[in-house]
Amino acid sequence: MSAPESSAPRLRGRPRSPATDAAIIEAALRLLEEGASVGGLSIEGIAREAGVGKATVYRRWPGKDALMLDVLRSLEEPSPEPAGVSVRDDLVTILEFMRRRGLAKRNSALLRSVITQMHAHEELWRAYDENVIAARRASLRAVLRRGRESGEIRSDVDLELLADLFTGPMLARAMLHEWKELPEGLAERIVDTVLEGVSPRR
Repeated sequence: MSAPESSAPRLRGRPRSPATDAAIIEAALRLLEEGASVGGLSIEGIAREAGVGKATVYRRWPGKDALMLDVLRSLEEPSPEPAGVSVRDDLVTILEFMRRRGLAKRNSALLRSVITQMHAHEELWRAYDENVIAARRASLRAVLRRGRESGEIRSDVDLELLADLFTGPMLARAMLHEWKELPEGLAERIVDTVLEGVSPRR
């Protein structure tokens, strides 16, 4: 597993080892998989699991929240850029990415476990929202604005609410109701159903 680009400031001295970064992040993931809570994790425990010294971790991350943000980032894949040709196709691209992410059993299971605990860790949740979720919401809103400008979406529709209507069903299946299926074609069905309701009235 490759380590994400760290949110921690770079320090002068010996260059960082990507392999060590990845080993530390993987150690945190293993502990979470084994049932450790976000609150119960410690830098000392993660360092011990990774087989490195505590100072090695602190040279890379200033504290546990910064490390946990990179642990969460490691579970994320880069989202595809909408092609910008068809609003419908761009929406399908965004939701299909969410569907495939939900099918990645290890990552989705860990994300579900961590996210259910995140509201008790306000600063970490805010950092995750600002660094991961906000960029994806901005991409979706840009597609929806284009749809409104092109006349494919009614001008009276609240785009923030509409974003929730598109992503809500997929998130509910992928993150809240993991026992529900994520079949092929689900993204298209969600997009077509919602677009039908918000398209200009004839």
